[in-house]
Formats: sequence, C-alpha cells, structure tokens
Amino acid sequence: MLIRFNVKNFLSFASREDGGTEEFSMIAGRTRAKKEHLYDDGKIKLLKFAAVYGANAAGKSNLVKALDFMKHVIVSGLPDGHTEKYCKVDPDNVMKPSYFELEILLGGKYYSYGFEIILSQSRFMSEWLVELRSDNSEKILFTRNIVDGKYELAGILAGKGLKEKLNVYADDIRGDSSVLFLSVMNQNKKNLYENHKTAAVLKDVFLWIKDSLDINYPDQPVSDYSYLARADKVNEVCRIISAFGTGITDFELVDVPIEKVLNGLPKSLQDRIMSNIEQKQVEIRNSHQIKGIDMILRTRVELFIITIDASDAVKCQTIEFCHGRKNVLFDLGEESDGTIRILDLLEILLSGEGKTYVIDELDRCLHPSLSYKFVETFLNIAAGKNIQLIVTTHESRLMDFDLLRRDEIWFIEKKENGESDIYSLEEYNARFDQKIDKAYLEGRYGGVPIFSTIFPVERA
Repeated sequence: MLIRFNVKNFLSFASREDGGTEEFSMIAGRTRAKKEHLYDDGKIKLLKFAAVYGANAAGKSNLVKALDFMKHVIVSGLPDGHTEKYCKVDPDNVMKPSYFELEILLGGKYYSYGFEIILSQSRFMSEWLVELRSDNSEKILFTRNIVDGKYELAGILAGKGLKEKLNVYADDIRGDSSVLFLSVMNQNKKNLYENHKTAAVLKDVFLWIKDSLDINYPDQPVSDYSYLARADKVNEVCRIISAFGTGITDFELVDVPIEKVLNGLPKSLQDRIMSNIEQKQVEIRNSHQIKGIDMILRTRVELFIITIDASDAVKCQTIEFCHGRKNVLFDLGEESDGTIRILDLLEILLSGEGKTYVIDELDRCLHPSLSYKFVETFLNIAAGKNIQLIVTTHESRLMDFDLLRRDEIWFIEKKENGESDIYSLEEYNARFDQKIDKAYLEGRYGGVPIFSTIFPVERA
C-alpha cells in the first residue's frame, strides 16, 4: 500500500520554502470517524481512499504524472521528452536535481525507495532503499551516491554470500549515472532470487511499483475487462452494472473470427499479435502446468478476448451487452461514454485486492450522482480489502462528511509564480458541520502539510 509520495522539481512542483519536497500522504490524520476506511496494523493507519481537488491547471494531473513518471523510469527507463520535465518557473531549476520518493507498505514492512536525477542531463545523482521502523528509525538496505561513485549494501542485503553477489552488480554500475540499481536487479535475475531469498526485497519493491501501482488517465482505458471473462463473476458483475443505472441487464461472450479482428488493425500490430500468439502456443507446449492462456485486446470502442487452449487451438470472442431483451445485443462501441467509464472502473470493485489505483479525473463522463455512488461502493468494498484508490476530481459532492473523512480530502493550489502546492483538508480548523464543498468552490482553502513522520508518536 502507498504510504507517501514526495516530489520536487518536476512540472509544476518546485520545492517548499525550506527546500523540502511536495508531499502527498495516505497516512491517517486526527480524524476519528469512519475507522472502516482505514488499514490499521497496530503501527500505522493508512487511508484507503483520497480525493484530490483543484482548479484547472492547478496541478492535479501533474501529481498523477509525477507518480507515473517515477514508475516509468523504474520499469522502462527514462521516457521521451524527460529532459524538459523539470519545474520551469525558475530558470535555475534546469541544473537542479529532481526528487522522487515512494514510501510503501509491503509484506508487513515499510520501505522508502527513491532517486534524484538532473532531468535536463538525463543524469541520476543518487538512489536509495531504506526500511522504515515503527520507532521512526531507518535501516539502510542500499544507497548509491552516483556523483562520488560510492554505494552501500546493508541489512538483509549484506548477508554472507549475498553481499558478494550484489557487490558485483553494484560495482558494475558504480559511476553509471544512466541506470538505477533497482531496475538492473530486475533484469534476468531469476536465479539470484531463487538462491538468495533475502534479496527478494529488491524484486518485491520493483513488482509493487510495476504491478500494484495502477495509474490511469481519462483518455486511456482503465480496464481490459478481463474480469468479464470469469464465469464466477457474471452474476456479481451484472448486479453491480445494473446498480449504476446503465440499463445493462446481462452480457454474453460472442465468437468472432480472429481474421476479422486482425483485418481491422495495422499490419505492424497484426504481426505483433500473431507473434505473441505463437509465443504463447510454444509456452503451452513446453509446460504441462499451463492449461490455457487468455489475451485481451482493448481499444476505446472494441474489446476482444483471445483464448489459446491446451491443444493450441485459438478462439476469439468479444463481449456484447443486453438491455432487457436477451435477443438484442450491443457491442462496446454502441454504449454511452458514461457506461464505458463505469465498465472501466468496475475492475477496481471486482479485482483490485492488493492494488493502489490512481485515477485522473474520476468524474470524466460521469453524472455527479454516479461519481458519488462509485466512491460510496468502493469504500464499502474496501472495508474488507487491502486496496487504495486515489482520484483527482472536480466533483464537490464528494466533499460530504457522511461519505468521506476530512483527511481523505486534498487540495492542489497553483501559486502566482506557477508552482503547485499540495494540502490536506485535515490542516484546517473549519467547524465539522461547515459546508466544505461551498468553501471549496469559493476558493477559501490554503495551508501547509501537517505530516512529518510516518509513525505518529503517542502523547500522554
């Protein structure tokens, strides 16, 4: 689960007046209401939901982009155009390091992973992985000072036999400012993790960022609808879809010739899909444990499920929807934008265990009542799951204390010089019954962060 995210010198995020980073936190505040909204392991209390508000161009989407940028750098390397992503409100920032740090809960332990980079030069400056303790102490697992060509391995990564092995990899990139140690340690290192179990923290942190931090933009499909292909989910899916007022009463998997699907795609994409199918067929032939593989093709208005069974047979299906009459079916492209948006978001309600979802512009294409109902449904379901949902939104109806806690409401405000500041409603001393949505629309909120440590110190 996400604990905190810190960023500096990226897009509209510069640094605090004291030189510190902009901080977004999922640590529970002083609010005592709605304890079912929290994950509580006895040492830390984490929010399962947060809504981020702000005017257009205030920086809401930049917070999402900052998270996504950090993920992309770790998983896939520096993206195109990264040299221009520093905060340009101050010309001096071009040569200042940008700072990215995630604090996460993973396997019952708490970790901080981050790096600094001069974006304009594509040059990493430092990198670290630290285990955080409930007494607010820290235990270094690894650190890299790339500028000085120094690194340190400690804790569980310094065990006999393992440290010598890791030293080989770390020494190989000692002064290499173009790569991250965490990324290198997740490239063809299967044997390492099989032989040295304590090294798994490097794999686990990487996989959490890659697979559990699920970031979504309004112009991209949130879901591939793989949950609809599970027969055991049919009744539950229909019940939830119907509850959102989409008019959909049922859905069916309909066979489609794969040739018809491929003919509508560019030649390069056709070749890639066929190559992927052939690769999966080889995997099935070479493994007695694999009984079949499903592949999902999803565009804005089309959805296809390609199934390769144990005998190498390939079947392609699409999902079509019923609106009352069983003999009348509609494909995805015939559904309204709002219905497609709800169908996208259903994955969060049905398949999200262990994930942290970040949704930019939750209310895109949704009626305010639907946005409210979706968040309400999520909070009910999340009470029994380790799952988080972070959304950006303009929907003031969500500022309802019957629905949310005060610490679940965040604001991003753009200052006169163009920099963005992140604040929590928890900072304000507004009366509990104050109309927060009205105050928000009047632009009355501003302040400073209140969180300084992960583990609050109990006071007598």
